[in-house]
Amino acid sequence: MMKQDRPYSDPEKAARRIMNHARAFELIQDGRIYIEKINRPMIDEDKATPAEYWAGLQYAKDQGWLEYHESGTFVRILQAGNDTTA
Repeated sequence: MMKQDRPYSDPEKAARRIMNHARAFELIQDGRIYIEKINRPMIDEDKATPAEYWAGLQYAKDQGWLEYHESGTFVRILQAGNDTTA
């Protein structure tokens, strides 16, 4: 049996998909995006593993695309994140 390709095993690809989900969400107070609005579709619909999702989130944060709030409940898209495309 061949191992299925994992499209989100590349953190950059996962991060770009996360950004697509983030941009699709209507922002709330102060530009916040609830974390479940990006993690649920990544894991449930895109079938990313939690590790792939987390690596993508870290990549997006490290690239300056997203600000991850210390509470873990929301993110904000930063200017560099607005400039990225899939």
